[in-house]
Amino acid sequence: MEPPKSTTVITGYIDGYFRALTKDGVGNHNNYTSFTNSSNSFQLGMASIKVDQTYGKFSSTLDLGIGKRVQEFSYNDKDIMTNIKQVSVSYAVNSKLKLTAGKFATHIGYELLDAPANRNYSMSYGFSYGPFFHTGFKADYAIGGKTTLMIGLVDPTDYSTFNSNPKYIIAQVATATKKDELKAYVNFLHGDITTQYNLVLTASLSKKLSAAFDGSINSQKTINGNSSWNSEAFYLNYDFSNQFGISLREDFFNDRSINPIGIGNVSATTLSGKIKINKLTLIPELRLDNSTNTLFNSKTGNTQKSSNLLIAAIYTF
Repeated sequence: MEPPKSTTVITGYIDGYFRALTKDGVGNHNNYTSFTNSSNSFQLGMASIKVDQTYGKFSSTLDLGIGKRVQEFSYNDKDIMTNIKQVSVSYAVNSKLKLTAGKFATHIGYELLDAPANRNYSMSYGFSYGPFFHTGFKADYAIGGKTTLMIGLVDPTDYSTFNSNPKYIIAQVATATKKDELKAYVNFLHGDITTQYNLVLTASLSKKLSAAFDGSINSQKTINGNSSWNSEAFYLNYDFSNQFGISLREDFFNDRSINPIGIGNVSATTLSGKIKINKLTLIPELRLDNSTNTLFNSKTGNTQKSSNLLIAAIYTF
């Protein structure tokens, strides 16, 4: 009898950026989304390396990162735990059912932690205030055709270790048309404090044009009663060639009424380019934020609007 086949795949990337405020913006606090809270300085986003290994029906993932991006991602962790983005072991029971245990990125939302996986470099408000990762157990089941079901039991969101009884239920139903022109992901999270519903739709409109939608409703129980926030983000991507494309994101966030996050209602328009030179990708980006509150800093006082220019570089290997 032949031993099970074993394969190991190592991938990684390095990304960094320079962000400059336009008009009369000052200071670092002109950004209320993840990973780009700086101004007029060069910043390392993250140096990342990922090892995927399979051995027969078993597979494992070790995903490590160094830099500001992973520090914000693992904001509840300390020391070496901060650098662990994902670590998990999976077992394929059969061709339909796979069981996974460990720390893994959330299923909720369209955008991802890793910069190479996104068309925009800066993040949406929905990503920034939704869950980042989960620690626990999940099962993936292929229902049939292009439809899959995931259900899991995890610790409270964004904790690698949590010494308490409350657990959260996570779930996802994913489906697609025959040729993947349209994909839909219905996502769910529920625990003793937080419940979140999320819908992601992606559409391939032509060989060059694609679109996506990411919407969430997050409700929380507080000592003052129930409160909620909701977010909607719309994406339109156009690739002139394999080397050059543009992406437009319209992003809306409505803050909760009780125990607010503190930013009120905000919207952002982000226009990003994508220039690929072999393994290097450059992302020039213009972003305009607008708020009902005076969130942003300027030389003459606080203001409701902020605009900035950003250039990011991502090298993959």
